[in-house]
Amino acid sequence: MARILVTGAAGFIGMHTSAALLARGDQVVGIDNLNDYYRPQLKLDRLAQLTSQPEFSFQKLALEDRAGIQLLFQQYSFDSVIHLAAQAGVRYSLTNPHAYADSNLTGFVNILEACRHHRIRHLTYASSSSVYGANRKSPFSVEDRVDHPVSLYAATKKANELMAHTYSHLFGLPTTGLRFFTVYGPWGRPDMAMWLFTEAILAGRPIDVFNHGQMQRDFTFIDDIVEGVIRTNDLIPQSSKPLADQQSGTAAPYRVYNIGNNQPVQLLRLIEALEQSIGRTAEKRFLPMQPGDVESTCADITALQAATGFRPDTPIEVGVQKFVEWYHSYHQLTDHTSN
Repeated sequence: MARILVTGAAGFIGMHTSAALLARGDQVVGIDNLNDYYRPQLKLDRLAQLTSQPEFSFQKLALEDRAGIQLLFQQYSFDSVIHLAAQAGVRYSLTNPHAYADSNLTGFVNILEACRHHRIRHLTYASSSSVYGANRKSPFSVEDRVDHPVSLYAATKKANELMAHTYSHLFGLPTTGLRFFTVYGPWGRPDMAMWLFTEAILAGRPIDVFNHGQMQRDFTFIDDIVEGVIRTNDLIPQSSKPLADQQSGTAAPYRVYNIGNNQPVQLLRLIEALEQSIGRTAEKRFLPMQPGDVESTCADITALQAATGFRPDTPIEVGVQKFVEWYHSYHQLTDHTSN
């Protein structure tokens, strides 16, 4: 049994990861600031899936609260930290930049410092496929240069990778960054396409289809993401030489992996899968590309598969059906609106 800190435990990926860790017998301490970036009730409902379990404990805590983070690490002896909390969203970063600096930069330094001083065995943290920016090479490889982000959110995630490497190099802190590719599934975020489209189709409202439908995303089902998170967290990076032996190109105990389905799906195909699962046809409003967006994403998962033996493989039709079934049951049971 390990004691693992999961930050962002009331979030989409954080809740599922915590549940999977508990299911295999680990102790989980979860933190979240429960902010109102989207409806806090959804976060509370996610937490309710965890708080009934005796090996789970929760504290409401913001990453930028340095004293609070220090006290947390003093209270518990963590074996590892899975850092999933962050200010999310590409478009929100265009109008609320300070939220990203506070959570994703200052907050990440607080986590790194706590891990360093408390000799945490492994820090696994969420990066993002957005670090690839407008990269035209496909699929996106962890060996590609990622020096040209096209949103502040992406820039903060790239900064996290650089900061983690510094701590791995200077202090020997093992760190693993995970570049997630368009995660979806039950308990997903209401600001993302899967939820927005489902809600609009059921309400008979038109859906906004950006770039006139010519978008492709490497949609990755939440169960595959969680499997990748846990497998990589269990695999603690080691310092070693020569550099040629390192997937990461460094002798530090530092790794970065893509976690994606390796099967880009055109936006119109996603909409078709939703229409089939919902049983209604969507009214589509075709619009140009939005600032900060990219046309296509695709994950090269060679490094992930070589290190862990795992590759995500849930077909979009299967994942969409599971999301729609959950969406119906959630709204029927809770009588919640998504506003």
